[in-house]
Amino acid sequence: MQRPEQAKTEPRSPLLLSVNNIEVIYDHVILVLKGVSLEVPAGEIVALLGANGAGKTTTLKAVSNLLGTERGSVTKGSIEFRGERIDRLSPPELVKRGVVQVMEGRHCFGHLTVEENLQTGAFTRSASRGEIKQDLELVYRYFPRLKHRRTSLAGYTSGGEQQMTAIGRALMARPSMILLDEPSMGLAPQLVEEIFEIVKNLNDKERVSFLLAEQNTNVALRYANYGYILENGRVVMDGDAHQLANNEDVKEFYLGLSKSGRKSFREIKHYSRRKRWLT
Repeated sequence: MQRPEQAKTEPRSPLLLSVNNIEVIYDHVILVLKGVSLEVPAGEIVALLGANGAGKTTTLKAVSNLLGTERGSVTKGSIEFRGERIDRLSPPELVKRGVVQVMEGRHCFGHLTVEENLQTGAFTRSASRGEIKQDLELVYRYFPRLKHRRTSLAGYTSGGEQQMTAIGRALMARPSMILLDEPSMGLAPQLVEEIFEIVKNLNDKERVSFLLAEQNTNVALRYANYGYILENGRVVMDGDAHQLANNEDVKEFYLGLSKSGRKSFREIKHYSRRKRWLT
């Protein structure tokens, strides 16, 4: 399959999100993130990669300020959006500024219809009925399957349709950035491609930036502009998505191509690490 076009040689856009050397602790004792730094330029798709438990979801929740629901907190570092500190804002305040998270596991209100689920996404802003109707049509244009299922209870739709509903609900808030957590989880390969094609279209046509956490490295790097690889709560590698996809260490770690068995990045001596990650 042909890889989507990526801006490999053009200079990166102005920063939208900047995560600066953050540490996250749960229950006042469990250190989960250790000096994580990353950047999301405006209008780009940035992939946050790593195995289960690497810290991807925690990183997203640190940005969206949802750590408090799990007795977690950012204890060091800072997070900036459009050049302003946001790590002390509440989740609703962040949504109003344009940062929306789509949670892992396709969270929908199962007892509501698909369209009612979508409408809840507009509750964070003062929108007229006309504006909500216009936004619904925008969502249905990108997710035509949802238009056919708009009167169905979300709890009785397929996993792919629930993922589309969750992303569509985020769009109803008119975000400039979506934090997308494991969009491929539990979906058939064909549906995964469909979801990522829609993400790419939203990025290209609506200029929505994405920070997406994903274990499916192959598909994520085909659609992303840039990638960061997490291991045990640290960024161990970052770079242009095309370069990461062709990096022998990445292939060895994620595709199991090593004859000696699966390795940790910390066992690979020849990967390059940017100086700013050395703390």
